Amino acid sequence: MKSHFINFANYNRWANQTLYSSVAELTETELNQDVHGFFTSIFNTLNHILVGDLLWMNRLDEKGPKPARLDTILASNFDELVKMRTEADERLISIANAQNEEILSSFLDYVTTGGIACHDRVSEIMTHIFNHQTHHRGQCHHMLSQLGKEPPSLDMIYFIRERDNPR
Repeated sequence: MKSHFINFANYNRWANQTLYSSVAELTETELNQDVHGFFTSIFNTLNHILVGDLLWMNRLDEKGPKPARLDTILASNFDELVKMRTEADERLISIANAQNEEILSSFLDYVTTGGIACHDRVSEIMTHIFNHQTHHRGQCHHMLSQLGKEPPSLDMIYFIRERDNPR
């Protein structure tokens, strides 16, 4: 199971780099435009993904920032968000590498930002982290289309092909 999560952590980094490369071509106005997404704009959605990751990583390793709310704005501009995203992706890879079967089958007790006490299996938390990112990257993909931009292919099979057959 550990190798499964290491693979997802590496895919996650690749997908974020791919999406962020496309988003980097947007103007600041486009990046922040309200396109009626759940978090309104691409910038806010990317920010939310990072907030979620930081919360989950803090619960798993008790390190790093712990945002108080799911809509906390972490970065004031795209370059700052890119830097934070890159650091988070590397940290998530490290967390995946630090897991073992005993840890993955254990349970973690934590309290949500809404004050709800939870008791969840670590492997299911890890699955949620990657699924959450995929969900919101998909929203960004759609928002890019709404802005008339060509969204990148983020399907995992493209990562696998690139990983297994580097150019």
